[in-house]
Amino acid sequence: MELLLLADPSEDKIRSYLSSSKCFVASIDGDVVGACVVQPRGTDTHELMSIAVHPAHQKSGYGTALLKWVIDFFRIAGARQLEVGTGTFGYQLAFYQRQGFRVTSIDHDFFVKNYPEPIFEDGIQLFDMLRLTLKYSGNDA
Repeated sequence: MELLLLADPSEDKIRSYLSSSKCFVASIDGDVVGACVVQPRGTDTHELMSIAVHPAHQKSGYGTALLKWVIDFFRIAGARQLEVGTGTFGYQLAFYQRQGFRVTSIDHDFFVKNYPEPIFEDGIQLFDMLRLTLKYSGNDA
């Protein structure tokens, strides 16, 4: 939970999707340094609900390796697409775009309507959520 709270500040929200999701971790010598939660959205679509890396291991490639592994896992499993929601700016947006995610919609005022306290990124309040989608061009499985 400690890791997941780095990506989503609401423990209630995390708990609401955790039991119906698949959880993946990145570890070093048995110590978990990263976590990712993916929830099914129908038979061939999945949503990346949360991905986080322990601060001591950020910017070391663990998040990218974990995301790539998850992308491949769902490709092999026959998924048609992966979706994710993120803020409208910051490193998270580039993180997903580098792996092929494309902006597909904007959820206006998402962070204001769904969180009791304002959320800030780099000193700027988040209001809108960008919805991104990674469409698999063909299944290798």
